[in-house]
Amino acid sequence: MRERGRTRRLLGLGARTGGALIRTRMGGQADWRALGEALFEGLSELKGPAMKLAQIVSQWDDLLPPDLAEELARLQRQAEPMPWAGIRRTLVAQYGDLEAVFSGIEETPFASASMGQVHRATTREGETLVLKVQYPGLAEVLESDLAQVRRLMRLGRWFKVPQARLDALFEELAVSLRGELDYHAEAESLARYRTRYAHLDSLVIPEPLPALSGPRVLAMRYVGGTPLRDLEAADDALRQRVATTLADWLTEELFTHGELHADPHAGNFAADPAGRLVIYDLGAVIPVPEARLAAMMRLLEATLAGDPMAMDSAMLELGGRQGQGAPLALYREAAEAVSPLFRPGEQDFGDVRVHRRLRELSPKVWAAMDRLQPPADTLLLSRTLNGHYWNLVRLGARLDMAERTRPLFSRGYA
Repeated sequence: MRERGRTRRLLGLGARTGGALIRTRMGGQADWRALGEALFEGLSELKGPAMKLAQIVSQWDDLLPPDLAEELARLQRQAEPMPWAGIRRTLVAQYGDLEAVFSGIEETPFASASMGQVHRATTREGETLVLKVQYPGLAEVLESDLAQVRRLMRLGRWFKVPQARLDALFEELAVSLRGELDYHAEAESLARYRTRYAHLDSLVIPEPLPALSGPRVLAMRYVGGTPLRDLEAADDALRQRVATTLADWLTEELFTHGELHADPHAGNFAADPAGRLVIYDLGAVIPVPEARLAAMMRLLEATLAGDPMAMDSAMLELGGRQGQGAPLALYREAAEAVSPLFRPGEQDFGDVRVHRRLRELSPKVWAAMDRLQPPADTLLLSRTLNGHYWNLVRLGARLDMAERTRPLFSRGYA
């Protein structure tokens, strides 16, 4: 019964969205604010795949109507929490008598996401922990939800998003969500990253506690901090320190270990009281094969050289284009948009002129997606790196990207 109810609500939200799109296509006016509010309220309550999809789509603020994008963006920071009663049942199933394990658990979560929410707790020994609790019943309805989400995603064609892009996005979403339900895998990622990056004194990764964790509860030691999205008005020295750490970590992740944190929304990062970068969530970590990374670096080198023919060769090496005509004018425009960030010396990621050019370029790239035909894993990498880029923008980072990339080119990645 509950699964049928979720399906009806998802279909209802899809019908409302489709109606708004049809009105605009027929020359009418759609109330995007009202639609956004309805989607926020409905998806906040339903959680799961549809909410995750909306969070991803909200990053495309250069494509969506502004009022709709603004409302969907609230899902990243203001999603309605699940009532305590349901969360408590999951905790009781994990621990049995809660009072025997904890002296207290805060019923109000301090973070709510698409697949679970986080509650602070104190053990009987007085230690402060956080408990990441999976929403009840989500594993049982996941595949049904994904089927409905696939139907909803067909509406993306009304925004002129190519079918190839929609199919790749769906596959990315499905793999990501199935992985996020595996709390054992996330605990292993936390432990692996803590060991791997122990030499970075400016980076903090919470310690997982296997003895208190289970299939639907992940226990970690509490690490306090100011969310990255709240650092925009912080001291400039703090923001630059956090931005440098973020860039250093991402570079090592990719070029030393061949992995990438694939859920870059700002709520997953913070600065602790000592000014260190905190990474809270490692539920989505993807491998990046060296051959794929090398091909992407050759594309970057061709882009920075402003050589559209070399850019096209790199796209073919990546597995794109599939014999379609080379969009040389688009390549030139992309090179002109990207190159300013890689000029010698510190470049300001807060430069609105760069943002404007990238925003103007994005719809043109998507419109050419059927010609470019990048492989799905490249699309995932692109979306992820774009998310990390915008985190650097939020921090107002000033980085010498030319100096950072020069050693990578010389190592044979390009």
